[in-house]
Amino acid sequence: MDDPRLLYGKTVRKRILKDVRKRINVAQKTHKLGHLVSISIGQQDDIDVYIRNQERTANKIGIPFDAQFWPGDISQQDAKARITAMNDDNGVLGIILQRPTPDHINVRSLQSAIHPLKDVEGMNPASIGNIVYDDLALLPCTAAASVELIKETGLELKGLEVVMVGHSAIVGKPAAFLLMAEGATVTVCHHMTRSVAAHSRRADALIVAVGRPHLIGADMVKPGAAVIDIGINQIEDENGDPKLVGDVDTDAVKEIVSWVTPVPGGVGPVTVAILMRNAITAFEKQKEAGWLG
Repeated sequence: MDDPRLLYGKTVRKRILKDVRKRINVAQKTHKLGHLVSISIGQQDDIDVYIRNQERTANKIGIPFDAQFWPGDISQQDAKARITAMNDDNGVLGIILQRPTPDHINVRSLQSAIHPLKDVEGMNPASIGNIVYDDLALLPCTAAASVELIKETGLELKGLEVVMVGHSAIVGKPAAFLLMAEGATVTVCHHMTRSVAAHSRRADALIVAVGRPHLIGADMVKPGAAVIDIGINQIEDENGDPKLVGDVDTDAVKEIVSWVTPVPGGVGPVTVAILMRNAITAFEKQKEAGWLG
């Protein structure tokens, strides 16, 4: 039996994908669905599992998926030109730029090249900026997943005291703005915060995304809180074998809080579901804009 304190993402994922399937069925009555294009640049073995998971989920709900693998020595100019061509291709539903990329590739520049209506990852600066104006259509997937998991607990976001540990451009900052758009009171901690524990102990909901194994222990959480662990770190177990852990010491923290997401199995499944939700949202927006005829 699952520990009720462990907030697995499978239930949220199932609900989101069920809604996405319904929207796909409606959309396909009038227009053919284009491909979701995944772009990998160079040999990046550590992301293969993510690509397979995205492809498997897309195929399951009826979204065509095209995994493209570009050579590692492709120039910035050529990569940008290919993306620009996809922007003009109605056969491309949305574009996923897998990370990491080779050192000579400017990721931000390529993300900016993806048209906002095909930005299914919500990584174009325009997409992130829209959150400030409460335009929540195409959201950064991991940030949106963390909010969906807080909602799953039944906690009311309006007025909720939320602490975000980590302020990255792709997770921490957009998550904070998204939470504020939902009415939460948000504190953001980062590497210059004098006492993370002083803030985290008063949080009704704590989100952690810093990439430091077991940074958050039982002495840093509020009794009864919800803890969303976005971190994914590989360490060695007692036998010297590789093991995935989060930024939260789950076993210790679950004795104090009401909910904590496990790693793996917590935020990850919801992130992929949000990606698929963004894909059908992008399709609907492209249709509204008259792109599909």
